[in-house]
Amino acid sequence: MAKARIGISGWRYAPWRGVFYPDDLPQREELAYASRQLASIEINGSFYSLQRPSSYARWRDDTPRGFVFAVKAPRYVTHLRRLRNAEQGLANFFASGVLCLREKLGPILWQLPPSLRYDEGVLEAFLAQLPKDTESAAALARRHADLPASKTAWETDRRRRLRHAMEVRHESFRDPAFVAQLRRHGVALVVADTAKRWPLLEDVTAGFMYLRLHGDKKLYASGYSPAALRAWSARLQAWMRGAQPRHARLASPDSKPPKRAARDVYVYFDNDQKVRAPFDAMALAKRMKR
Repeated sequence: MAKARIGISGWRYAPWRGVFYPDDLPQREELAYASRQLASIEINGSFYSLQRPSSYARWRDDTPRGFVFAVKAPRYVTHLRRLRNAEQGLANFFASGVLCLREKLGPILWQLPPSLRYDEGVLEAFLAQLPKDTESAAALARRHADLPASKTAWETDRRRRLRHAMEVRHESFRDPAFVAQLRRHGVALVVADTAKRWPLLEDVTAGFMYLRLHGDKKLYASGYSPAALRAWSARLQAWMRGAQPRHARLASPDSKPPKRAARDVYVYFDNDQKVRAPFDAMALAKRMKR
């Protein structure tokens, strides 16, 4: 059975206190609270800097059984190295404690900068380095550099597959070759709703779908109306059945997605500025249960 994991990008926002979070809730308990309202959360602090193993372990322990995190990969790899010569950055990322999430580790998000154009060769070299499971990630992590022992951990309690998703922000990725490339590597193309700022592509490229809803009218700020949530719910249900939504917005319109009886979907609301994200996430999750 396919699963729909609907949640938010990040959880520590001052304007949420007293609106989503109860007035008297200590800040250290915000994750525990949010994870009992939602099925998944995207960790985004990992994009700005490497986190500590102790943090990943605490986040794992603070959340209920069955909860799943997505992890946003570091901008050092995507924005500074721009996917080139990425092995050391990848090793340091996986050595920083990501695997401490254990069974709660969900997809890893690779968000590319708006200025990065599609280059098939550069992307191929990068995709080929992505570990497919936790044991491969641990082996890569052992080649880390310049990280003290107190900030590294790569032990894995068992072998688990890793899921990768890529969010693009340049029109040059609207290319059938890019879609075919992601399919060869089993990497999901992120469906990103960005108020028409960046490409919104819905090509199915992996055994799961990954959506980031940043706001349909105003980036990071506008909430989703009941009609908009109803439309997204219909699209999610189609993907979960292994199908493709009607009138899907495709970079490769003549190609068919890989056949699959069902697909898991991960959805993260990133319209946090007006405290819409958690409420939109809960509303969509409720709609999906009808």
